[in-house]
Amino acid sequence: MSLNIDELKKNHNTSYLAGVLEQLISEEKEVLEMLSKDASLREMVQVEMKSIEEKKIELEKQIQDILDKDKEEDESPNEIVLEVRAGAGGDEASLFAWELAHMYEKFAEAQKWQWKTNYESKSDLSGYKEASFEIKGKDVYKKMRYETGVHRVQRVPATEKNGRVHTSTASVAILPIRKKVNFVINPADIEMEYSRSGGKGGQNVNKVETAVRLIHIPTGLDVRSTNQRSQLANREKALQILTAKLQQLEEEKEAKKYSANRKDQIGTGDRSEKIRTYNFSQDRITDHRIKKSWHNLPKIMEGEMDEIFDALISGETGIEDED
Repeated sequence: MSLNIDELKKNHNTSYLAGVLEQLISEEKEVLEMLSKDASLREMVQVEMKSIEEKKIELEKQIQDILDKDKEEDESPNEIVLEVRAGAGGDEASLFAWELAHMYEKFAEAQKWQWKTNYESKSDLSGYKEASFEIKGKDVYKKMRYETGVHRVQRVPATEKNGRVHTSTASVAILPIRKKVNFVINPADIEMEYSRSGGKGGQNVNKVETAVRLIHIPTGLDVRSTNQRSQLANREKALQILTAKLQQLEEEKEAKKYSANRKDQIGTGDRSEKIRTYNFSQDRITDHRIKKSWHNLPKIMEGEMDEIFDALISGETGIEDED
C-alpha cells in the first residue's frame, strides 16, 4: 500500500496514525542497519522485522478505512443547504415555493434529519419569494441531490374565478456542505452588507444588525443568513453557503463535459432545467428526467417522497415524458 505520510499528517483524522507509521518505518530502517553491521543478528532481525511488518499492515488498514470514510463523506456529505425561489407565476409561484419547502421539511422530519432556516423572504400571501434552509442527517445529499432544477405546477389557483389551470414555477437548489473545500474565495472578491434581522417578538429583535448578506463580485452570486444568533455566526454561515455555491458551479461545468457520466443522464444539476411537473387537476407528478409518474399528490406534498427518490437514485425509468 502506498501512503503519503506528509499528506496523512495534514488530515486531522489520520495525523496521529501517520506519526505512528512514520515511527515504525524509522524502526524498520534501524533494524536493517543493525543487520548490515552484524550478520549474526539475522535471526533476531527477522523476528523484529516480522513484528514491525504486522504492525504496519494493521496500521495501514486503519488509515485506509479512515480515508475511505472521508472519501464517502466528501462524495455524499451529511449536510446540505436547500434553496427555494419563486419563478414565473407571481403569488401562485411563491405559494408553490413555500409548498415545496414544506414538502421537503416533512420528508426531513420523517428521515429524522435536522432542519434549520437560514433565510426567508415572504410574499404578501405568505409564500416564499426565496428561502434557504440547512439540513443535516444521514444520506441527506444522496437522497436530495437530484432536486436541483425548475419545478413546475399546473393547477387552478384559489383566486382564479373562471376555473382556468395556471402554470407556475419555482426553482430548487441543493448545495452540499463538504468537509474538504476545494474552492478558495479571495476576500477582495466579497462585498458584505449588514442589516437587522426580522423575527417574532423579543427585546433584541430589529435592534442589532446581525443579518448578513455576502455578494461575490466576479459572479454576482449573493447569499444571506439571518437566523444565527450573532453577526459573526451569520457571516460564517453565509460564507460557507457561498463557498458551496461556487464549488457547485465548478462541478456543474465539469459534469457537462462528460455526457456519458451517469449523473448527467438524469441532469447536470443545472438550475434552469425543468425537472418535474406537479399536475394537481390530474393528481399526477411527473419527473421528466426519468420519464416516470406518480399519483396521490396530497401525500407527496406532505413529504411521502421515498418512491421518487428511490427511482432517481437507481435511474429507474417509466412512462414517456408528459407536458
